[in-house]
Amino acid sequence: MREIKKIRVLIVDDSILFREVLNKALSSDAHIEIVGSAIDSYDALEKIRALNPDVVTLDVEMPKMNGIDFLKKLIPEHPLPVVVVSALPINALDALNAGAVDFVKKPLIRNSSDLNLFINELLVKIKIASTAKIRRNCISATLPVSRLVNASNDMVCAIGASTGGTEAILEVIKNLPATSPGIVIVQHMPPVFTKMYAQRLDKICKMRVKEAQHLDRVVQGQAILAAGEYHMRLAKDREGYYIKSEPGAKVSGHCPSVDVLFDTVAETAGSKAIGILLTGMGADGAKGLLKMRQKGSFTIGQDKDSSVVYGMPMVAWNIGAVIKQLPLSRISDEIIRHLNQYGR
Repeated sequence: MREIKKIRVLIVDDSILFREVLNKALSSDAHIEIVGSAIDSYDALEKIRALNPDVVTLDVEMPKMNGIDFLKKLIPEHPLPVVVVSALPINALDALNAGAVDFVKKPLIRNSSDLNLFINELLVKIKIASTAKIRRNCISATLPVSRLVNASNDMVCAIGASTGGTEAILEVIKNLPATSPGIVIVQHMPPVFTKMYAQRLDKICKMRVKEAQHLDRVVQGQAILAAGEYHMRLAKDREGYYIKSEPGAKVSGHCPSVDVLFDTVAETAGSKAIGILLTGMGADGAKGLLKMRQKGSFTIGQDKDSSVVYGMPMVAWNIGAVIKQLPLSRISDEIIRHLNQYGR
């Protein structure tokens, strides 16, 4: 019988109680080996050098050096997959920006039901993180974006992403001009996080960015991010495109689901749409992107080398859903190229 290769995990948390809880719970999984724990960032750096873990779980709120500063110091020296455990959404988003692969909301230990859900989610994300590709320079160099000559009001761009997607989406849309056609985005994130992420994008990007609200219009110069636990669908009336933001059962394992969005973009916009599938584990969005291509949409998939997790775009490529597979740094320019070509 072949021996299971276990994922070596280092737990970093200043709470003795929480370290014990994590150690006991994570060790019960046959695929996980806890190689050690650390009480603060300085202790963690020493343990990482000595123990060489595959994945690190990191509490952000710690004494001496907080988790964000720790990540900024860690990644250039040891590009390890880090899953952040935080009670505060803003800290988790800052951690993702600093190089963390994913995050899990820290529960109240006195609530056993919430704790069990937390452990199950953390186990899944540790296993996904163990497959992630971490670079010493987390954010790729910004390449110049071509000038948008022809901006058509009847075009729409749809983007889907999961693990590693927060920075990938930013890389794609940050330099798109304010005259760009409307963009609709699904990033696998829970409630509260999506609102804060949309606000962060809005501060950085040239386009306006907002969290989806039911019946929002899809307009030139604005990107709409699906809200956590709400599916986003594209619709059209005499005035143009708008979205429906409604709660529902998980599709392809997620709510919001990229497949749900892409399916409706295919039916509503067809050849007047661009579909982009970025880094993420699993297959959400692959079938939807194929449907978009079959309806005449221009489709792009992120390539393996630039993906943190080459799962969703890989499946899309394998089933023939992708017209162009590109590194992350070239996707925004390809969007502009296609828009200019379409508008001729």
